[in-house]
Amino acid sequence: MQPFTTLTGIAAPLPIMNVDTDMIIPKDYLKTIQRTGLGKGLFAEMRYHDDGSENPDFVLNKPAYRKAEILVAGDNFGTGSSREHAPWSLLDFGIRCVISTSFADIFYNNCFKNGILPIVVSKADLDKLMDDAERGSNARISIDLPAQEIRGPDGGVVKFDIDPFKKHCLLNGLDDIGLTLEKSAAIATYEAKAAEARPWA
Repeated sequence: MQPFTTLTGIAAPLPIMNVDTDMIIPKDYLKTIQRTGLGKGLFAEMRYHDDGSENPDFVLNKPAYRKAEILVAGDNFGTGSSREHAPWSLLDFGIRCVISTSFADIFYNNCFKNGILPIVVSKADLDKLMDDAERGSNARISIDLPAQEIRGPDGGVVKFDIDPFKKHCLLNGLDDIGLTLEKSAAIATYEAKAAEARPWA
């Protein structure tokens, strides 16, 4: 998993409340267990017309936001089913950070396991960041995970809280497998002792 330390990039505004995982990645895209290639399905029902052509009014289709790496979203983001394809599709598109006032618990935890930083801020701070994002590609937002700060284009700073263990995992690029491999020496020692004590097993 790619570590997350700092990120400076374009932030796309998505002022929609209760965005569920079916809106993030519709069920038609759940036939694969590959993490790559899902970016094309991100917000597909809003990004594309029925004939497959792009909806020019959707934020990620606008020239200023086609390479957005940060999403500033409305309340209660990621609700609905627990599909892990939702963070996969965000990451494959290029989104490394989602900012909202609240997240659904499963989606929130899935983000950390896939190298995405979900940040919870107050309603007042979200309004400021949404305003920054609506300025387009000329207004870039910086995320500093070690300092736990969001810096706006005008120099304003928003502090955010994060669980220390989740922060450690993101900073070091550790998913569940990576955490297990950190203990590979201890596991190998245990397996050797177990084999010696129970050679018939």
